[in-house]
Amino acid sequence: MDAFLDLSSTNWSYYSIPVAFMLIMVPHSYASVAAGKSYDLANPRKTEEHLAKDTTVDKVKFKRIIRAKAAANNGFETIGLYAAAVVAANVAGVPVQSINQLALLHLATRAVYNYIYVVLQDNARVAPLRSLVWMASLGASFALFIKAGNAVN
Repeated sequence: MDAFLDLSSTNWSYYSIPVAFMLIMVPHSYASVAAGKSYDLANPRKTEEHLAKDTTVDKVKFKRIIRAKAAANNGFETIGLYAAAVVAANVAGVPVQSINQLALLHLATRAVYNYIYVVLQDNARVAPLRSLVWMASLGASFALFIKAGNAVN
């Protein structure tokens, strides 16, 4: 991987923050497009209510749209923590390779989280896997903060 992406000398971590935001927008965009006429641009928070009344949307699609909105909301709830962790690690002087590796871990786990939540969780037994992946993404943020604290001390 280092041959493709130099993780030891080039600091990619700040670029990972907009990429993380784009990963949030993937399920958000899917939900908006898949909702079709039930998506109200003037009042997007009513999408679920409109979808519930739309008899043309099958149950599987309805559940995927709702889960996609939930995945996006989860991303919006956690991106601040991740961005702060990246900044803290950089300001504290954590080695670039460590920051880059944890940033890539965060991005990978968020992508996997979205896929599990929206697509694979048609089978409810997959929910524990989604939670494990979510914890790994938070673990990357916590590790950045811990490394920042260690670097400062």
